[in-house]
Amino acid sequence: MKSIINIKRYLTAALALLLMAGCSKILDEQPRSIFTPDYFSTEKGVLGGITSMYAHLRYLYGEAYYYNSCITGTDEATYAQSADGNFRDMDLSGVGQISATSHPTSFVWNVSFPNINTASGIIENAANVGVAESIVAEARFFRAFDYFLLVQTYGGVPLDLGAGELQFNTNPVRFSVRNTVPEVYTKAIFPDLLLAVENLPDAGRVTGGVTKTLARLYLAKAYLTYAWWLENPNNIPTYPEVGRTDPDGHDATWYFQQAYNIAVEAIDSPGPFGLQPSYYDIHIGSNDRNNEILLYADHTEKSAFYNGGSLEYGSGGAPDNFAVWMFTWNYTLLRSSSDASWSNAVSSVQREAVQSLGRPWTRMAPTIDVIKNTFADKINDSRYDGTFVTVYRGNWPKAGVSQTILYNANNLPVNPGDPILTFLNEEPETPIDYTNWATKSNVGAGALPGRADFVISPEGLSRLRHPGLWKLGTYRTDNGDGLGQPNAGSTRPFNIAKFSELYFIAAEAAVKGAAAQGGKSARELINVIRARAGKWTFDNAGNMEKMADYSEQMTTATPTMIDINYILAERSREYYGEGYRWYDLVRTQKWTELSSSYRIGGSGIGDHTPTTVTRSIQPFHYLRPIPQGQLDGMQMTEAEKAAYQNPGYN
Repeated sequence: MKSIINIKRYLTAALALLLMAGCSKILDEQPRSIFTPDYFSTEKGVLGGITSMYAHLRYLYGEAYYYNSCITGTDEATYAQSADGNFRDMDLSGVGQISATSHPTSFVWNVSFPNINTASGIIENAANVGVAESIVAEARFFRAFDYFLLVQTYGGVPLDLGAGELQFNTNPVRFSVRNTVPEVYTKAIFPDLLLAVENLPDAGRVTGGVTKTLARLYLAKAYLTYAWWLENPNNIPTYPEVGRTDPDGHDATWYFQQAYNIAVEAIDSPGPFGLQPSYYDIHIGSNDRNNEILLYADHTEKSAFYNGGSLEYGSGGAPDNFAVWMFTWNYTLLRSSSDASWSNAVSSVQREAVQSLGRPWTRMAPTIDVIKNTFADKINDSRYDGTFVTVYRGNWPKAGVSQTILYNANNLPVNPGDPILTFLNEEPETPIDYTNWATKSNVGAGALPGRADFVISPEGLSRLRHPGLWKLGTYRTDNGDGLGQPNAGSTRPFNIAKFSELYFIAAEAAVKGAAAQGGKSARELINVIRARAGKWTFDNAGNMEKMADYSEQMTTATPTMIDINYILAERSREYYGEGYRWYDLVRTQKWTELSSSYRIGGSGIGDHTPTTVTRSIQPFHYLRPIPQGQLDGMQMTEAEKAAYQNPGYN
């Protein structure tokens, strides 16, 4: 296969080295531009190959178009005002369509196969050069990791890259055969992950390195996903077509139980991992790489070379981490006035390299339903405040504006650091005055009596204006007294796997019939997460410390009997905007049910009337198309290529 033999493209940078002050357990292998078969026959080559496997994560996680494919078109997001076809296609709402040439759906295919081949080269050669089995287990984890992504995204995929199943290939191959879904799971994913669990250490070999707990999480999740595939409750088609039977003779119930058992085992034997005290603590940039994070695609502000991108101006392409730009609306359009007559409008919220601001691209937007329904409880549950930017504060002196006071809504004065615009938690009792202030605010915001900040209510959200995504926002320590480098890609790690997901996996398996152990029923597992969500340590909207514990209110409100829809709602509250959603909805076959319509406002600044938009999600959409570039590169007949493509995309 032409597109799966290039094993050099992800070797341009090693995992960032300068990330943990005082830590000596870092990857110190030097990046290479190419690996040859001979190079894999040396210890240095094997270790270099391992390093490249961490680096390859950057070509998916933090990459905006892949990120878009995981969220846009689900119940979490739609396209925003400045979206191009890459974002409109994914929405499936009549403004575009997913096809074999859609860029966002090609990433998993194009990124995963080179890394799989590298992993196979390491596995084949490591024993001959005396590399420890614990290091080989890292390659086994990544091979399973990539195959798991592939099978969830496209269905059955090839195990033979040209030299035999799961063999390292060194020669160009222009023909390919897709294995079935059961073959991919039982020949590749499960065996590699079982060996990874057996041989990986409790603590990573290097900072951010893969561990036994991480391997258990992915093994449990793979068992869970395969169990759903075997059960197939909504008769979603698979491809290549095959009976929903397991080659090893197990049924869905068996795999749900295995998912539960492995997840609980990881919870009970966590190694150095665990839950952070509060939701805020997980996501505040100063606490990145905390012990709740099991895997991340790393970046650093210390070195452009090890960051994988400029520290001054982002390229808008991998390996930069620029996903959060897509959710960032153009808040720099906001205007205040230098005097109460509004004779001189001033940009009062400047683009700044801080977690609540960053670089606006306006490509993706949360729906009104997310704000009002998914995050209905904004009082007890800290996750809304810990996910979104709802208050935009003045920072104009950092841009050289000398005035210390500006005038804002109701012609009231505001100082630097004061709220300029607030997205309200709910509809106010007093109607918002949009008529007199929408144009002055320059973003269609209104005013409420006695308030100096412009306001927009949940019903007033649109593709132009909506809360930003705080949890993934920019974090830099080198801004000084200025605006810093807001045009650079994020130098934060992009989180991929969290310890908290083990609770969700076990709970989902329990809902699907797995026998629960004492103290770990589905409700009890979910309540561990909900209790933590009730603990506040900081109020982002108020920009102040908030020590409050609403754990009892949160856990009491949990239904006595929870179902899959409740778990999916909790998963969205916990992982909103992190790239989980499409895979969650496809696994549980709930995509159509939960995402077929949404509400959003218009694209004009004065449009505050929500519109209900309908999506056309067809059963064949539950698999992404094989990229056209792959088909074009194969020397096969047109009929063979058509048969290779997932149905619905020819």
